[in-house]
Amino acid sequence: MRNGLYSIHIHMMDGVRGRDSGVLILRDGLLIGGGPHFWSIGAYTAGEGTWKGHLRTNQHSPFSDPSTRPLFAGQEVTSGFSGTFSGDQAEVFGTVLVGTRSLSFQATLKRLADA
Repeated sequence: MRNGLYSIHIHMMDGVRGRDSGVLILRDGLLIGGGPHFWSIGAYTAGEGTWKGHLRTNQHSPFSDPSTRPLFAGQEVTSGFSGTFSGDQAEVFGTVLVGTRSLSFQATLKRLADA
């Protein structure tokens, strides 16, 4: 994985409805990012076309629509992921632990700029 600013698009799996988008800065094994409602910070390692890591995520702003139910219910959660990368794109599959419940997700990343 090249250092840089990446867009990220996350989709929950296993019949759970949920998605999010934001940006991540990847730099020398560390990642930090967020979007309009959540922030994330973590670490990763990368090899030849594969990478894996972990992060923690929390909500920093409430949803404007009161009928929206956040998956994490305002809790800080931890995730682990692994995936592949090529050129300026990457894909990961991972699991987020929300209390005692684990949820699967898939995410795609696209490199936007140097960072």
